Amino acid sequence: MDVPYPLSTSDDCGNPNYKVYCNNDTLEFLSSVGFYYKILSINPYTSRFIISPPFIQKDSCQSCDLSLGGFKIDENSPFNVSSRNMIMLFNCSENIFLFPLNCSSSSPCRRFEEANQGRNCKNTLCCSYLKDASITSHRIRIRDGGCTAYISLVDFKTEESINAWRYGIELQWIPPN
Repeated sequence: MDVPYPLSTSDDCGNPNYKVYCNNDTLEFLSSVGFYYKILSINPYTSRFIISPPFIQKDSCQSCDLSLGGFKIDENSPFNVSSRNMIMLFNCSENIFLFPLNCSSSSPCRRFEEANQGRNCKNTLCCSYLKDASITSHRIRIRDGGCTAYISLVDFKTEESINAWRYGIELQWIPPN
């Protein structure tokens, strides 16, 4: 995969404020809490790239980054979570009702469960939301006592079949001056 400017994989290429990592021939993004996410694609024309969402652990309803509080980017970073992400939260406590989320039977997370994708999360309280400016653009929070697992879809369309869903977390960067 080509790494366009300003993204940087070493001190002698790109802008060092736009650091991504190459580990064993895999391009990765490092969150501010120390978790590496595989970069699936990069679009230099829109200043966006998509990282792989964390997997939900095999025998539980917990994302593999639960112990770190989920996905987080430093607020001073040139990166943020784009508004084209539909976040689905699973295994939530009823405290989640304090937030403006779709926890209804028509939430996309129910379709995810019905397709047997989230086997260990089935029949837990699940909610979804479209990432927007009113919700922090630097994190996807999960925690014990809140929601313990999440999945993200890029450019979700209600009418799409689950087979057409694009799993990932789309990040965008602010071009350097």
